[in-house]
Amino acid sequence: MRVLLRTLSPLLGLALAAAGVLLVIEVVAAWVRPGATSGLVVPWPSWQAALSDLTWSDGPVLVVSVCVGVLGLLLLLVALLARRHDVALTSPTPAMTVATTPRVLARIVGRHVRESDDVAAATVSASARKVVVRAEGWPESDGGTGSLRTDVRARTEELLSTLPLARTPRLAVTTRGRKDPR
Repeated sequence: MRVLLRTLSPLLGLALAAAGVLLVIEVVAAWVRPGATSGLVVPWPSWQAALSDLTWSDGPVLVVSVCVGVLGLLLLLVALLARRHDVALTSPTPAMTVATTPRVLARIVGRHVRESDDVAAATVSASARKVVVRAEGWPESDGGTGSLRTDVRARTEELLSTLPLARTPRLAVTTRGRKDPR
């Protein structure tokens, strides 16, 4: 969503700037040519004649107003969804706010999980509410990956308890055994 917002903002800004330039050109042209019957760039008199017959309850006016309202709500929704989703950390003083990104939290957890000798590979995704760890390891002699899951969960919970997180996120761990030898 942030990419969409970063694309829409300059485009809307350019459109408003172009409308402002057209307005300035038309105002200056009206001052320079006070008796002119048409606009310099935009045909204002013909637009005024066409719009003078419309009332607020006419169909085209209602359709345009609903479309503008829906477009405004969509832009507002895009702006609200594009906010940063930071992970809050405990602050050293009440006057200070400390946060990190979910990507940094995922990298810290992923590096910590991959340090284990039983883990061959791990993928971690994180948010302020949840950390998801997907680990691959070598199966135990009994063929299951149950101890790998408990080991990864224990290591990750230990790490999360040592980090200065304002709220400890939920932890979801899935593991899968590798077929190839160590």
